Amino acid sequence: MKRIAFVLGMALALPLAASEPAKVTAAAPPRSELTLSQAFDLAWQRQPAAQALPGRQAQSRAESELAAAWTPSAPKVTLGTLTDRYNDRAGWREWEAELAVPLWLPGQRDAQQALAQSQQALVGLQAGAQRLELAGMLRDAWWRLAAAANASALAQGRLDWANALLVDVDRRWRAGELPRTDANVARAEAQVAESESIEARNGERQAANAWRALTGVAPPTSLPEEAPAAAAADPLSANPRLLAINAAIARARARAHLQDKSAREAPELTLRVLREQSNSAEPWANAVGVKISIPFSSGPRLASEGAGVAADLAEAEAQALQLREQLQLDAEAARLDLQAADHRLALARTRAELAADTLALVQRAFTLGEADLATLLRARAAASDADAERGRQRIARASAISQLNQVIGVLP
Repeated sequence: MKRIAFVLGMALALPLAASEPAKVTAAAPPRSELTLSQAFDLAWQRQPAAQALPGRQAQSRAESELAAAWTPSAPKVTLGTLTDRYNDRAGWREWEAELAVPLWLPGQRDAQQALAQSQQALVGLQAGAQRLELAGMLRDAWWRLAAAANASALAQGRLDWANALLVDVDRRWRAGELPRTDANVARAEAQVAESESIEARNGERQAANAWRALTGVAPPTSLPEEAPAAAAADPLSANPRLLAINAAIARARARAHLQDKSAREAPELTLRVLREQSNSAEPWANAVGVKISIPFSSGPRLASEGAGVAADLAEAEAQALQLREQLQLDAEAARLDLQAADHRLALARTRAELAADTLALVQRAFTLGEADLATLLRARAAASDADAERGRQRIARASAISQLNQVIGVLP
């Protein structure tokens, strides 16, 4: 009714112009042949996390190789010399060489390997969680684009109908079958429809730009809905976010185990070689020795490191519990939303069918002169609103499917 009142108000102040229908000059954004899965792959390649992933994987592999080494760190060589020869070449001199090799503490090497393996697993699973986050952004952009395209198509349909009505009313006005006020109302309706079409196309262009910023390519020509995820006993068991946080717990436990096996710094085994000459007339005397250095443990340092590791583990476990509970609630809400969307879509389809049938009847009556223009415009507005609602509910249902897949952790 507000739309009809607005159109009638414009008609009172609008002089009759030429009878050519109004045209929208704004062009639709270019389209591409692309599925949601293909778009997801393109969007992931553009992400900084994806570009950093090979480096992080190489780092975790290097840490795993380091943990598998025979020593916790590289050996070191020390060279030294002593002499009392300043200006006299016949005095005493000594050369010394040392090779120091650090040693693993009991159980430390296995603990370090377990930590390296847990870190390597965490890198891949964190990438999976980042991919799921990107999938959510892409799904939102996909359905915003679908909604904008649907609104643009509906606006163009209203414009086409308004232009056709304008031609018919203008012809009948010139033939004396309709008053001039009806011709003015028809032109006002066409101009309102043109304005709405321009606005809808602008919204579609903005949605297309957001899509292009995310994927780097033009929007797809078609935007079909996703298939619902298959039912499972525990649909959250493969959720990348849960897998990543469980891997973080495993890493925290591995760190705690390593800290327990690293009560002190690594001991060192040193091989010494000594060459000594009392004076130039004496032969060189050689000696070989071994020494071992065992650092003492530090109670305050161990307490500080242990508290930090325990805090990280407790935090990761609490986050995992909280995330699982939240995902369970989100999954249940998503299922209910999908059921509600199914029901609303069925109602919207029935309403659209009834409105379309009413419009066809009123259109026939208007053509035969049995109904006035205001009645036709009301019927057209009702049919347009019902058609728009059906499109919105269709997209809302498809979006609800995507949201359920997102909560469960299914990638496009």
